[in-house]
Amino acid sequence: MSDMTETTPGWLSSDELEMTRARMPILYVEAVPVRVDDSGEVTSVGLLLRIGPDGTVSRTLVSGRVLHHERVRDALLRHLEKDLGPVALPRVPASLQPFTVAEYFPTQGITPYHDPRQHAVSLAYIVPVTGDCRPRQDALDLVWFSPQEAVSAAVQSEMPGGHGVLLKQALAHAGCAI
Repeated sequence: MSDMTETTPGWLSSDELEMTRARMPILYVEAVPVRVDDSGEVTSVGLLLRIGPDGTVSRTLVSGRVLHHERVRDALLRHLEKDLGPVALPRVPASLQPFTVAEYFPTQGITPYHDPRQHAVSLAYIVPVTGDCRPRQDALDLVWFSPQEAVSAAVQSEMPGGHGVLLKQALAHAGCAI
């Protein structure tokens, strides 16, 4: 065993993260990437296509943990770049008031949001992007849907854990008539 100093503060080892998840809520940020027209109306919504640990394919939103000593704004930008690529050109809102706070529980039915790994609290944002989005890391693809397509039964059925509910809330908050 070495006495090496951790040079990346805020990151937990897999074991430490599992133990922490079992004992306390974890703070997340989630982003609904959108394209808007010149008047600011949402014209399309970007959904990531991912393969889960169990091999299931699903559509999801940009999401990730806020690290220790990291500002929410910085976490949001980090996860947008990680999932959408370095030239997505996200426009993070000037006010960091989320459109909703989603509480994920390991027990289904307490809220519409479910994460079997943990109790998590997620600050959710609508983020317009203007650049070229190319998914990175564990996302297979990014598909742009019209707001109407995004809330269709077919797309919603591909969004586990309550992300479909969160997407509907985002579009309602943005004033989309669906």
